[in-house]
Amino acid sequence: MKKLSPIAYVPRRETLQSASLAPVALYLGAYLLVCFFSSDPLVLVAATAGAALAGYGCGAGRAVGFSLRLGGFLALTMIIVNALVTNRGATVLARLGDWPILGQVEITAEAIAAGAVIGLRVIGTMVVIGVWSACVDPDRILQAVHGVARRSALTATLISRLVPLAATDYARIGEAAELRGPAAAPVGRGAMAHRLLAGSLDRAVDVAATLEMRGYGRSGGTAGFHRARSRFDRRFWLAGTVLVSLALLELVLGSDRFVTYPEISWSIGFEAPLAALAFLVGGFATWRPRVRGGRA
Repeated sequence: MKKLSPIAYVPRRETLQSASLAPVALYLGAYLLVCFFSSDPLVLVAATAGAALAGYGCGAGRAVGFSLRLGGFLALTMIIVNALVTNRGATVLARLGDWPILGQVEITAEAIAAGAVIGLRVIGTMVVIGVWSACVDPDRILQAVHGVARRSALTATLISRLVPLAATDYARIGEAAELRGPAAAPVGRGAMAHRLLAGSLDRAVDVAATLEMRGYGRSGGTAGFHRARSRFDRRFWLAGTVLVSLALLELVLGSDRFVTYPEISWSIGFEAPLAALAFLVGGFATWRPRVRGGRA
């Protein structure tokens, strides 16, 4: 049985998977908004935790774990790079001398703090995207924007389906290379990339031929699709509206609460704890009570 990518969409009878696309986009969009633009560490940590809770509540635990690992690696990279290339800040922790290209390198607490904020943004954004990819059917996205931008919608849907497949191919090729035995020559990254690119091109040709056979290249009208409303829509409409409002309030009033240069300064207003608590509790919007036998 083919092992799916952790962020691949898997149909489930859970809240996010059953709800309509618009309220789900509003709900997860609130988390994406605050994770992408906020600079308050308290809000970023709470929003990331809330998005992770939302993923666990609808069965996307593998996607959350994968996103946290990948986001953590990227965040650590951001901190190291920012500490090395940025010499701003009043609190010097280490002087590493003169480096080629970089020049005089001084590690400052302010540069580390600024890199940590960027890293928190990356982790939160990766978790939200992972939950969206694992819980939202790409076909529903195609149906939603079918009448507005047909070709762009088809392209976006194919990307959302083929990127997890490429990740699965990479893992499978790596496992096959390890099974050749210790006496075999190691497989370099160049060979792995070449094989992955060749497989992706073969799959692209097959997809293009399939679409042509199904008449996607022909002009003319197509049948409309109408999805019935879900009983979870009201929940996500309400949660998304509240979270978007609080996110905008925090971004407007708390934009200068956390300052890294020239010195670290953090003043917490009323909006930061309020937004943090709301985004943390909002993650439970995807949860529902379970009864004996696993059914809701």
